[in-house]
Amino acid sequence: MTDIRVDLVADLLEEPGDDWDRRTHRMMVLASVAPPNLTRSWVRRQPNSADALLFRAWADLVQGRRDGGLADPQETVDACYSAAELRPEDPGPWLALLRALRLLGRPTQEVFPVWREVTVRDAWHREAYLQMLGYLSPEECGSHTQVLDFLDATRAGMPSNAPAVGVELVAMVDRYWRAVSAGGVDALMAARLWTQPPAAAALDRAATDWPRPGFLRHAAALADLNTLAYGLVHAKRVPEAGPAFQLIGGTVTAFPWKLDGDPIKQFGHWQAQAQAQARR
Repeated sequence: MTDIRVDLVADLLEEPGDDWDRRTHRMMVLASVAPPNLTRSWVRRQPNSADALLFRAWADLVQGRRDGGLADPQETVDACYSAAELRPEDPGPWLALLRALRLLGRPTQEVFPVWREVTVRDAWHREAYLQMLGYLSPEECGSHTQVLDFLDATRAGMPSNAPAVGVELVAMVDRYWRAVSAGGVDALMAARLWTQPPAAAALDRAATDWPRPGFLRHAAALADLNTLAYGLVHAKRVPEAGPAFQLIGGTVTAFPWKLDGDPIKQFGHWQAQAQAQARR
């Protein structure tokens, strides 16, 4: 039975070809639910398979995030390097290594060269930008200023429908919830963050382009549309969220709705509000 599951996973990862963003998305989703015996069996069967080694690394990273640290950091890092050697054109092993270094809290002089290895292979890889956003956050190894510098540097040349286009809205959600969590005056003023000119302009661009049929084609497009809908309702632009809710349908993502409580309930409430206000 394990061999059959290994074959199914291998086929699913092979199907996207060199669509690295989609391949990584599948890799991460499957690694988050795969039983440990599957990852071990695959590596035993195919020790020189780049996908087997990378899948093992992502499974380690998933478990490491749950546990608060990697069980065997060197083994995970070695799996990333081995996968990179076996498939040099793939940004995936470097992305997994980036995630490992982030978990280990390594300094920027180690992290940025790995970031460049990812982006030289796939300039607008969504997950790579999200990983760097997390690494540069005040909660990890950076600061609010470093996040803003990162966003400024990436915004200039990024195509409007690139897989990484949602990173700016994710950063806005992070900043909003950082203010809410701080309490006091910061929490009271948090809602105003959505109406500041940079935030309003980002919402304007996304609300105009993203809901157009076929505009966003990357694997996690629905996750980005969830973030857009969340941002619009918190900016008190509920009717404008209607087209995003319509495209999302019933595909609710935990982030960012879980920040307000039960994701399904939060999504359903605001979706109904958008529909009701659109009928007025």
